Amino acid sequence: MKVRDRVARLRQAYAPDEHRPLGGYLAAMGTYAGVAAALAVAAKTTGRRAPEKPSTADVVLLSIATHKLSRLLSKDAVTSPLRAPFTQYDRPIGSGEVMEQVRDQGSSTRHAVGELLSCPFCLAVWVATGLTGGLVLAPRLTRLVATAFTAVAASDFLQMGYAVAQRAAAKP
Repeated sequence: MKVRDRVARLRQAYAPDEHRPLGGYLAAMGTYAGVAAALAVAAKTTGRRAPEKPSTADVVLLSIATHKLSRLLSKDAVTSPLRAPFTQYDRPIGSGEVMEQVRDQGSSTRHAVGELLSCPFCLAVWVATGLTGGLVLAPRLTRLVATAFTAVAASDFLQMGYAVAQRAAAKP
């Protein structure tokens, strides 16, 4: 039996009633592994060493920056042109964010990329990997960029708190 036939049978057995782009997921995982390997090679080539133990401040900074950047890339209305080849606009969901549906037409890779780009939880793994790699390869610049995204995240929460306070003050 050919590999292609085995993959088709596996896909059918895995999700008989739903389209699951297993080939696209494999391509995405392979790309992620390639990016992670490239970061490791770049660190080794440049003589940069990963910290023995990341500082608590760096972990907090990168955590908040990862949250904000993954949300910005996956949900922000302004970044929708990046997602448009892989998703289709559905509706606004407030605070400048949009809900999009994955395009099912085309390749399984296109579908998998659409799922990745429209899911802040999925995208966070990639963003955190990039920021962590940046912390090893260019720590000062990475901390500066992460600080900016952390400030934006804090501002978002302050804006939302302000809006809640305004609504509470307006109630009779």
